[in-house]
Amino acid sequence: MRKLIYGMNLSLDGYIAAAGDDHNWGEPSDELFQWWLEREQGIDLLLYGRKLWETMSSHWPTGDQHPGATPTDVAFARNWRDTPKVVFSSTLDGVAWNARLVGGDAVEEITRLKAGDGGPMRVGGATLAGAAVRAGLVDEYEIVTHPVLVGGGTPFFGALDDRVRLDLVETRTFPGGVVMTRYRTKR
Repeated sequence: MRKLIYGMNLSLDGYIAAAGDDHNWGEPSDELFQWWLEREQGIDLLLYGRKLWETMSSHWPTGDQHPGATPTDVAFARNWRDTPKVVFSSTLDGVAWNARLVGGDAVEEITRLKAGDGGPMRVGGATLAGAAVRAGLVDEYEIVTHPVLVGGGTPFFGALDDRVRLDLVETRTFPGGVVMTRYRTKR
């Protein structure tokens, strides 16, 4: 069975995007970006909701060709293009860059993918990840908390039907007061 990981950057008050889908509030550092690259290089399949797909696909297909692209930008862009992706949306007509579109039941498809062979999968996007969390499909959480309060927006966690018990398995501090905590779901 494949492992499913939910991880994103979030504000101290728990949002992955501020009001208006603003993602420009984090404390970026080369060390944090390198950590994200190494984590993404260990993922065999990326699962995106529509909004996160649109954010990622608006930049990373050519992220290695932008003026001033760092070696980490180049590696991240190449890895992003090469990693297979599944995009869940009922409104998109098509996707590109090594991705396939699923318009049906996301939980059913994620359950099917988890039962198959292969390496870890990462789910991204609050709505899609929230469905996976409520269905008990997420095995690990990688929470990268930035020292900023944004006051509202898109929360990392949506409403849950039940408690989810977790074990802390790793912590790490990055420049600028950014803290990564990794949890494993207790089964």
